[in-house]
Amino acid sequence: MLRSAQETENEGITVSNRLFGFLILGIALVLIGIVILVVASLVIGSSGSVGVVIFIGPIPIVFGSGPNASWLILIGIILAVSSIVLFLVLNRRLGRFRN
Repeated sequence: MLRSAQETENEGITVSNRLFGFLILGIALVLIGIVILVVASLVIGSSGSVGVVIFIGPIPIVFGSGPNASWLILIGIILAVSSIVLFLVLNRRLGRFRN
């Protein structure tokens, strides 16, 4: 059955509202996680390790401190590379359906 332009436009708005909801949910979960980690470190008072991987374009910037920082950095790099590979694979698969 053929749909009118108005129905198609409304469905697009619904999908974008859902995606915006997931974006807000993701940001809220990250903020809640940060608060939990800060409170836990204040209560326990132990010194921990920190490892950070920041991507600027395709170039990773990696740094860390603490006794287990090398493991944290390695895990961060593995997760970052696997997410890029997953993005490229899914982008190719979705590209086939667009045409």
